[in-house]
Amino acid sequence: MSAGCVRWVLSRTVRAVCGGGPGYWTPASRFTICSERSNIVASSWRWSPFSTAVNDTEQTPAPKKKKQDSRAHATINTIGRKIPQRQIQVISDTGENLGTMHRADVIRIMDEQGLKLVLLSEHKDPPVYRLMSGKQIHEEQLKLREKQKAKAAPVQVKELTFSSGIAAHDLTTKLKQVVSWLEKKHHVRITLRSGRGGPAVNLDTTLEQIVQQMEVMVGFVSKPKAIRDGQAAMCILRPPSGKELSQKEKNKAAASQSADSSSKTTQSTTSPDSNTDTTEGSIQQ
Repeated sequence: MSAGCVRWVLSRTVRAVCGGGPGYWTPASRFTICSERSNIVASSWRWSPFSTAVNDTEQTPAPKKKKQDSRAHATINTIGRKIPQRQIQVISDTGENLGTMHRADVIRIMDEQGLKLVLLSEHKDPPVYRLMSGKQIHEEQLKLREKQKAKAAPVQVKELTFSSGIAAHDLTTKLKQVVSWLEKKHHVRITLRSGRGGPAVNLDTTLEQIVQQMEVMVGFVSKPKAIRDGQAAMCILRPPSGKELSQKEKNKAAASQSADSSSKTTQSTTSPDSNTDTTEGSIQQ
C-alpha cells in the first residue's frame, strides 16, 4: 500500500474518533479537538453519580437518636443477689440506717427476712441501698406512677358564666357543678356579669360572697376582680392543696379548743352564784 493511502486511512480514522466533519485537518487541529473531547468526557465522568471525587459535597446522613418515651412509667428495680460493690450503706425496711455492711452480710439478711435490695443512690461513697419487702416495692411503684400521671395530665379549665340576678335555685345548681369539677382536679373560671338593667357595682365582692357559699374548701388561681370596665367580675378556682387542707384542720381544731375553754370558763363563773342562792334559801327556811 502506498504512503498516500495510509495517510488517507489514518485521517479517516482520526475523524471518526474525534467527531470531526469533512474538510482538511492538520495534525495540530486533530490533537486539539481530541483533547477537548477527552476533557468533556472526563468532566462528565467526574460529576457522574458513580464518582468518588474528593470535593463531592454529598454526605451520609447521621443516624437518628432514639427518643425516650415520656409516657414510660417510673419503676423501682431490685438488683437481686448480684451486688456489684463489696461495701454498701444499707437502710432497713423500717427506715433505720444500718451503716456500711459487706455484701455477704446483706445477702444473709435478705435470705433470713425475705427482703429485696433496691438501689437508692449510686453516686455516693459507699452507694446507698435499701431493704424492702415486695409490698413496699409495689406501693412505691404505685406512688411513682400516680405522680407521673399528675405531671403528664394537663389541667383542664372549665368555664361558667351567669348574671348577678340569677335565682337562688339556679345558683345552687351551678355551684354543685363547680364542686364536681373541682373534685375531678379541674380549674374553674367563673364570670359574673351584671344583670339587665341592674347596677354593676362591686361585682367582685358579690362573686367572692358567692364562692364562700360553696360547701367545700377551694383555692384561688386568680381571686375575684372586676373586668370589662366593671361590667363583670371573674375568678379562677382550683382544688385546695394539701398544705391548705392541713392548715384548715389546724384552725378548726384550735377553734374547737377555744370554744371548749370558753364554755368551761362560763361554767366556773356561774357556779358561785348558784351556791349563794342555795345558801340564801337555806337561811330563809
